[in-house]
This record gives sequence, structure tokens and C-alpha cells, in this order.
Amino acid sequence: MKNLELPFRPRRLRTTAAMRSLVAQTELTPRNLIQVLFVRDGIESPQEIASMPGQYQHTLDSVLDEVSRAIDAGIACIDLFGVPLDEDKDDQGSVAWAEDGILNRAIAAIRHKFGNDIVIMADTCLDEFTSHGHCGPLTTDQFGNTVVDNDASVESYCKMAVAQAKAGAHMVSPSGMMDGQVAAIRQALDDAGFTDVAIMAYSAKYASAFFGPFRDAVGSSLDGDRKSYQQDPANRREGVLEAQLDIEEGADFVMVKPAMAYLDIVREVADFSPVPVAAYQVSGEYAMIEAASANGWVDRERIVLESLSGIKRAGADMILTYYATEVAGWLK
Repeated sequence: MKNLELPFRPRRLRTTAAMRSLVAQTELTPRNLIQVLFVRDGIESPQEIASMPGQYQHTLDSVLDEVSRAIDAGIACIDLFGVPLDEDKDDQGSVAWAEDGILNRAIAAIRHKFGNDIVIMADTCLDEFTSHGHCGPLTTDQFGNTVVDNDASVESYCKMAVAQAKAGAHMVSPSGMMDGQVAAIRQALDDAGFTDVAIMAYSAKYASAFFGPFRDAVGSSLDGDRKSYQQDPANRREGVLEAQLDIEEGADFVMVKPAMAYLDIVREVADFSPVPVAAYQVSGEYAMIEAASANGWVDRERIVLESLSGIKRAGADMILTYYATEVAGWLK
């Protein structure tokens, strides 16, 4: 057969693994992956999270081991969530800013052992700590409906952020989606002398069904939903607006959460953002991959790397993922 007279033959750049590596347009690196970790009060050994096989609620000792593994793998940052005792929860979530609260104790232990070897980021939200499971104290609106009090929540976030900074956090990450939270936290940190503590804002956080397994991970007490403060999955421009507002308020990073179903938002935010953009591969994304691979329906390593590469390709500078340390090992 006569050769086709083609002006371009793109397959030339796919002929070998070395060629494909040479022209790859997206690269995953360990330093761009953030390991998400949970530390739980009152347990003597790590507890596996049933809906997130392979992930654990850690003790203060075992979380140090996980951080050490992350550092050895080349991970540059962890994101830490605290799981308090049920009896320590109240309607204000006050254990969140208590010096002896589980999250602040864990931050302090990690900072004491590892110093500046890894960036310690702490979740700055109240849903794990309130008895009702919402992201702030509740109030009643003019029509008699129970709602989350925006301004009172922001005040609590400020106390929480300062407590985390005192414990040793390099970065705080307000995730409650309250109006004005970033500006208020920035002011509170600066007033307390923590001008070098950074803020990663959960800017476009959607009221997503993909968060389901996470509620097991943090022992959530939530009854109801968070649709009145997290974003509607139907909305695109709203996510862009939220990111713009957080940047104007002083966010050092902005984040889109979840990642997989919101890659269009990641791309749009990345196109205009003057600050680094993060995306969070959430618990539901992790659980689906694990379930499919456990059943032999997908190649686990390939699909994990493909999913993360897709998030990176969409524009995320960094990815929060439960796979971070494991994937860093593969990449090395």
C-alpha cells in the first residue's frame, strides 16, 4: 500500500516510553502532593476507616510515623484533621481551639519532632468538633429556621486558626465556606504575631455527595446537609467568584473541592489566579477507586496515576490526596 501523504504524524511522538516521557506535558511530582491524615483522641492503635480501606484514624504516635514516611517519600506538606472524643464535642465546637484538643496536640507533636522538614497544614473548621456536626454555631433566622451563624462561625475560626498557629502549624485551611472568613483569619493571625502563617482557602467547596466516606473518617455528628453554605454543584461562576473573593481577602492558596467532578472549575480558577491553586481528591473519589480495584475492574496503580494526572492537567498546582505518600513512592 502506498504511504498516505500526511502533513503530520502525531504518532511519531508516542513510539517509545522514552519518547513519551520526553514530550509529556503534565508531570506528577511528590512535592506537589499533599498527604491527608486523621488523628483521633482516645484510641490506643490506628483504626482503619471502613469506607476508606487503607486509610486510618491515627494515634499521636502513629501519626508521627506517617509523617516520617511522607517526608522520606518526598512529600512537602500534610493536611491534618482531628477527631475528638464524643464527650468533648459541644454546640460551639470549643475543643477546636483548646490547647489540649486532639488536633492542636497533634500539630504540636509533629512540629516538635519534624520542625520545618514538612509543611504542617491544619484543617480550620468546626464540623468535626460540634455536637451537631455543622461547620459553626447555630442560630435561628427571622423565619424560625435553624441556620449556621456566619459571623459567629468566622469568629470561632479566628480562635481556631490562632490556636493552630500557636501549636506550630505553618498553614491553616478554613473550609467552612463562611463569607469573610479569609480576611478575618488573616487579621487575627497578624494581630497575634503570626504573619508568616499561610492560609489555604477552601474557596470553591461544593455540597457534594463525594464527601460521604469522609464523615466516617472524622466521626461526624451531622444530621442534615450543608447546602446553605457549601456551593451548589450546578454553579460554575459562583466557584470562580468565591476564589476571587478569597484572593482579595489575602488567601495564599485557593482550593477547589472535590476535584474529579469539578475539573472545569479547577481550570477556570487556574487561568486567572495569581496564587497557587490546589484541588482535593476527596474521600468518595478514593473509595470508588479502591472498590473498583478490589473487584478487579480496574488497574489500581494506573487509574490512581491517571486520576491525579487529570487533576494536575486541569491546572492544579498541588493535589490533596489520600494517595500522596504511596504515589510518591511509585514516582521515585
